Amino acid sequence: MTRPAFLAVASIVALSACACAGGAAASRPSARFLAARLLVDAAVEPIERGPAHAAKAPPKGLSPDQAVGAAPPPPASVDAAMRAAIREPEADYYVGAAQIYPCTEGAIYRLYTAPGQVSDIALQPGEALVSVAAGDTARWVIGDTASGSGATRRVHILVKPTSVGLTTNLVIATDRRVYHVDVKSNARTAMASISWTYPEDALMALKAAASAAPAERVAAGVAVEALNFNYRIDGDNPPWRPLRAFDDGRQAFIEFPPSLAQGEAPPLFIIGEGGRAELVNYRLKGRYYVVDRLFAAAELRLGEKHQQVVRIVRDEPGGRRGRSGS
Repeated sequence: MTRPAFLAVASIVALSACACAGGAAASRPSARFLAARLLVDAAVEPIERGPAHAAKAPPKGLSPDQAVGAAPPPPASVDAAMRAAIREPEADYYVGAAQIYPCTEGAIYRLYTAPGQVSDIALQPGEALVSVAAGDTARWVIGDTASGSGATRRVHILVKPTSVGLTTNLVIATDRRVYHVDVKSNARTAMASISWTYPEDALMALKAAASAAPAERVAAGVAVEALNFNYRIDGDNPPWRPLRAFDDGRQAFIEFPPSLAQGEAPPLFIIGEGGRAELVNYRLKGRYYVVDRLFAAAELRLGEKHQQVVRIVRDEPGGRRGRSGS
């Protein structure tokens, strides 16, 4: 055994003695113990290496220097993962001229821009901007501003390309999360604004409100991990249009804006087999309709001659659209 290996072993013995003296706190190896263990392995390994430990040749196409450490993932796998992570704008998720993306960990959000037009990336109200990094800062004009004040203060990232056919990416870091945005420039088509909904935040607020007001317990006993937010809301845009819908595998919840209390509440119809509308029993709890069953499609209807209709559709796993019936 070489002298460095001997010293490393001695260090381990001393650290082991200290660990034993530490009682319950020493039930797992300390960082110092693991570091010493690595030193011993590095010292002993060259001496004990035999045919079974023979060094492997570097992968084909890589030099020995490139083979050190983990091999980089194949470009094809990276490209496939990036394509799968892209979230394109959808007509169902527009509110006026603003595209509202559901905020999802690991997603990349697409923003289409055009020269001579400014596109707005609106963060969550109360969210503080930390930094904005762009892949191409020479051909893109990027700035930020804010609207509102206090708890309603909202940061806006402003993006404008200098010419057509440009592509770059933005990494927006805030005090709450990181957004990844893929930006492209077109000749004329530009998105006025993008922003996000935050299902987990909405649930936390709902559960907090339920704890504070027992009479309004909408989500009592609901586990966060059991919730399904894969619902689309489309159709007309009345003041009472729901903000979102979700279920816990047993009940469905429909959240309305505060304006629901200022007018007539729309009745809920389940769309059954053959597209037939059927009234369903539900309870009004604060701003929520609570339906004691799941449904694939439903409609909120209000009015007679000029009826306003808002459709709620559950998307099946794998991106399939919900079908009539449940």
